[in-house]
Amino acid sequence: MKRIGLVVPSSNVTVETEIPALLARHPEAFSFHSSRMRMHSVTPEELAAMNGQRERCVDELADAGVDALLYACLVALMAQGPGEHQRVEKAVAEQYPGVVRSSAGALVEGLRALGARRIALVTPYLRPLAEQVVAYLGAEGFDVVDWAALEVGDNAEVGCIPGTRVLEAARGLDPAVDALVISACVQMPSLDLVAPAEEEFGLPVLSAATAGAYSLLRGLGLNPVLPGAGRLLSGTGARGSVPQAPPPTIPA
Repeated sequence: MKRIGLVVPSSNVTVETEIPALLARHPEAFSFHSSRMRMHSVTPEELAAMNGQRERCVDELADAGVDALLYACLVALMAQGPGEHQRVEKAVAEQYPGVVRSSAGALVEGLRALGARRIALVTPYLRPLAEQVVAYLGAEGFDVVDWAALEVGDNAEVGCIPGTRVLEAARGLDPAVDALVISACVQMPSLDLVAPAEEEFGLPVLSAATAGAYSLLRGLGLNPVLPGAGRLLSGTGARGSVPQAPPPTIPA
């Protein structure tokens, strides 16, 4: 059995359901262990304060002997500027010896695996934070053709956004893209939307959760194939580790 460690915002109730639900579809057995960083409102100030709790959380999960660790808050890293996921993953790897991934890095990895350059996003964030996510992905070499910000600042409320609202936002986006990110946030529920959205839009559709599961499986050396979780995890639509967008130069 593989042990998965999740570093999550204290107000998050979604990633701890969606990641286990995804990995339950894999032949390998998993257990899940979380450590929480205090955060309620999705603001730059609270995100920065939350990131400051990282080392404690990593130590707690290392004590549990987890095989892989996912830093599960996408915007907390993307709001810090280009390349932050690489810096944080490196810092965590110096503290903890297992497989290290982040939701921010996993989304980049998943989009590259799909060969996507032109993308569209649905985010729950207030517009200024959504713009930072768009800029972050642009710095990673992607062209964010269109995006939606649902303008929900309370992280607990993000976990209650109905799927109908997310799909409605997706229907308003430019369809001339290579892939759709149906939820660029581990707190906004989206797992049940991925397969129906792929059928409706005729595009690869991924979320922070499906990208996180894909990255964890690859990091553990396991086959990243999960039924009903979209093309990224189908075993046919992704291109492994071949980067389709060049990685950026990371500032010192």
